[in-house]
Amino acid sequence: MICFAKRGFEEFAEKIREIERKWQKEWKEKRVFEADPRPDKPGFLFTIPYPYTSGPLHIGHGRTYVLGDVFARYFRMKGYNVLFPMAFHITGTPIEAISARIRKKDPKTLKLYKSYVSLYIKDPQEVEKIVSKFVEPMAVAKFFSDVISSDFDALGCSIDWRHRFTTGDPEYNAFVSWQFLKLKEKGYITQSTYPLLFCPEEGQAVGEDDIMGGDEIAAEVQEFVGVKFRFDDRRVLIASTLRPETIFGITNVWVHPEGSYVELSVEGERIIVSEHAAEKLRLQGWDFDVLRKFKGRELVGLKVRAPNGAEVPVLPASFVDVNNATGIVYSVPAHAPFDYAALVDIKKDPDKFGIEKELVEPIEPIHIIDVPSYGEFPAKEAVERRGIRSQQDFSGLEEATKEIYKAEFYGGVLVAGPFAGTKISEVKEKVVSWLKEKGDFVPIYEVTAKALPVRCRCGAEVVVAVLPDQWFLDFNAPGWKEKARKALKNMEIVPEIYRRLFEDTIEWLDKRPCARKRGIGTRLPFDPEWIIESLSDSTIYMAFYTVIHHIRRLKLSKESLKPEFWDYIFLGKGDPERISKEMGITVEDLRKMRDEFLYWYPVDQRHTMIAHITNHLTFTIFHHAAIFEEKHWPRRFSLNEPVIREGAKMSKSKGNVIPLVDVPKQYSADWFRLYVVSAADLSTVLDWREAGVRTVGNSLRRFYELVERIISNSESGSDEHGLLESWIVSRMNSAVKEVDEMLSSFRPRDASIRGFFIALRDVETYIRYGGRNFKLLKELLEKWVRILAPIIPHLAEEIWHQLGHDDFVSLAPWPEVDEEAIDLEVETAYQVVESTIEDANSVLKVLKGKPEKLKIIVAPEWKYQEIRALRRLKPPINVREAMSTVREFLKERGKEAQDIVMEFVKEQGVWKNARRELEIEMLEALKQMIVEKTGVKTVIIEEAERSKEKRASRALPGKPALVFT
Repeated sequence: MICFAKRGFEEFAEKIREIERKWQKEWKEKRVFEADPRPDKPGFLFTIPYPYTSGPLHIGHGRTYVLGDVFARYFRMKGYNVLFPMAFHITGTPIEAISARIRKKDPKTLKLYKSYVSLYIKDPQEVEKIVSKFVEPMAVAKFFSDVISSDFDALGCSIDWRHRFTTGDPEYNAFVSWQFLKLKEKGYITQSTYPLLFCPEEGQAVGEDDIMGGDEIAAEVQEFVGVKFRFDDRRVLIASTLRPETIFGITNVWVHPEGSYVELSVEGERIIVSEHAAEKLRLQGWDFDVLRKFKGRELVGLKVRAPNGAEVPVLPASFVDVNNATGIVYSVPAHAPFDYAALVDIKKDPDKFGIEKELVEPIEPIHIIDVPSYGEFPAKEAVERRGIRSQQDFSGLEEATKEIYKAEFYGGVLVAGPFAGTKISEVKEKVVSWLKEKGDFVPIYEVTAKALPVRCRCGAEVVVAVLPDQWFLDFNAPGWKEKARKALKNMEIVPEIYRRLFEDTIEWLDKRPCARKRGIGTRLPFDPEWIIESLSDSTIYMAFYTVIHHIRRLKLSKESLKPEFWDYIFLGKGDPERISKEMGITVEDLRKMRDEFLYWYPVDQRHTMIAHITNHLTFTIFHHAAIFEEKHWPRRFSLNEPVIREGAKMSKSKGNVIPLVDVPKQYSADWFRLYVVSAADLSTVLDWREAGVRTVGNSLRRFYELVERIISNSESGSDEHGLLESWIVSRMNSAVKEVDEMLSSFRPRDASIRGFFIALRDVETYIRYGGRNFKLLKELLEKWVRILAPIIPHLAEEIWHQLGHDDFVSLAPWPEVDEEAIDLEVETAYQVVESTIEDANSVLKVLKGKPEKLKIIVAPEWKYQEIRALRRLKPPINVREAMSTVREFLKERGKEAQDIVMEFVKEQGVWKNARRELEIEMLEALKQMIVEKTGVKTVIIEEAERSKEKRASRALPGKPALVFT
């Protein structure tokens, strides 16, 4: 529990927790968030991806679901009939893997899942009992789907739970079967042999959901070019590279001297690769016998013949990774920093490496690529510029390698070999074809990811396998990408900066395995031995939300949900009379389901984390474009970045994960909501800082205590309506207007800062410096509580009822803005006070001694008149136009008037709302505020015309002159 300086805070925190529980119960009992089609309101389907039920969620998930709920609540208050449904993802292999490890009594898994269950269940015996049932995958899925739904409720998420389902439900299986029949019908599913990510332990292909940290590490299949280097006998070294065009600059081949290598008998050749590579190559379709094993040092000093005819030596290098590709690489020191650094190392001390000096002394880099901004040997330049001293400087060499690769790929031209004159960006396929013709090419596949090794959730290392008869989604099938591009073009992406990633993902997506032989899920309807994988069965389920409650109400079986049923509901095809008769339901019920789909669809907004862009969200675009009419393609995706904690990534190993279930206990729902909404923009990683959380908690307390004071004093305060009252009324109406604009443009952080923190400061300022019209504040509170309802709904609901309402603020309309009450001149006058305080404090920092008196000199009226004349100009304002506009002032006032023009043009009308009499009145009204915030004892407001101070001439509208004594 956070320790606050004041013990009273914990009492407040517990009080708001009680308030939250109270309103969550009320919302549930009164079915506040259940949404049915209404002819008088436009439907708005808002969704967030359903969570996977293999364990508890944490505050990173909480940020996404809270931001989504803020949007859902906002649109509900703006007059939309919002449906915010939720379901649970259980398909795939992860849950099966958990159950398998628990059946084996794996101590780590048992300990982990007991800790998970203990977050919700405090009785140790009950925990043991529950975990013992986890030998069955469905027991895992049910437990975590139930507790996660409670977590969502405890955060105040406005979900309509009538649409709840799991991806293992039979009705859902029928829906997904129809989806895949449609995809196959359109030619988007194919069966072939293809390299894919593979778990050797489970014996099947794996996707993001099957991989530990799958969404974050971006594991992919990477194709290396295997190049054959031949000895004089039948032996062949296979070196692997991502840059085959560099073969024309080869000087030698590298092996790791202490690495383990094998000689294989493959179709009449004796192939040499690392031992680790051989294990992976068997999964990639290689058929071989292992002839012998040996250390890499045995190869050192031997010579091999390269495809370009060059005879080069085999040399030792410690940077060679025997676990990557073939464990052998060829050396191009002119263009590869690792190669250059290793060559320099060996040349310095060949004896150290067991190499004869005569073997390495003649080796020099060979220039083969011209690239702008580099000389003959780019690798040498990059290494020396970074001060790299040896091949052991991995990070420096990695950085240099990326730099050279990027420069050469985008700007380089090959100047050696048969393809001289070809751009590097265009030459790779030509070189590969050349190697194939010579019989020196071998495709080698490897796993690439942001973090290696990549592991399946079962614990095994993920490799690449080439499997026969695998079912794929072929994203390059004729016409499919064109549809996906069109769908994306017509969509709104929030924030817009993420659109490029969607575009890039559409382009690089190729074939993707869509089915496995194991796991929970839907069987392929045209090949039941296969089970549809978990990212392929979760792409159009948003449509399923619109009818699942009717399917259950009518008690329709999986067998009755035939393709014709889905065709009618989602595509409007078929005869409803015949279909309803075959299903044993009324045609009215069938049409009602069709009508409900048409009312809610398409998805108006789908909100999630950016990790889903390159998989789930782009797949959603493709599948909708494949199956649905254009009018039913998604309209908007909104996204947010992840959460870290105290500057570090959250992970179980670091012990810094905050489970979502702990949020209402350690903090509170509204406290959490306010913090995660206000702490970062959507496009910024949120760094959870306890100090910041504490500050937000104290602000929430100030807010609630202020509200209590307003309500309790509303009958006894003053009825005065002076300048401060005009200012606070204007500020609150401005808040309503600005928060509306901010939420409608998906800037929830800005909305929370303006609607909560700035508005709180405004009201506190009003009261602190003399405002006593609590009746007026209570009237303003009616608006204030509504603009805060999407962000802190529980406290808003409590305050709404304290104001005398018996309905729900969650369903109340967004408050109207009183445009006539917004007085920007009054607000500007207050800003002058604030900026004057800032200016005064800046001066005080450089003054010697501590002055006691501050004289604030307000500019003369003619300067305000000049400003008003300049305000008539339309921006952008240029000096000549401005000078012409105030010609009379220039004649009469000379340089003083000219200075105002120059300042006005420079600031482009920043003083557009300055009024002298309001400035003076506001400064007088807030003298005490100036005293408190500057530390002087006396403040005098003086008009420039009556002042004897020399600095009086420097006073400008909105920027008084300051004199300290």
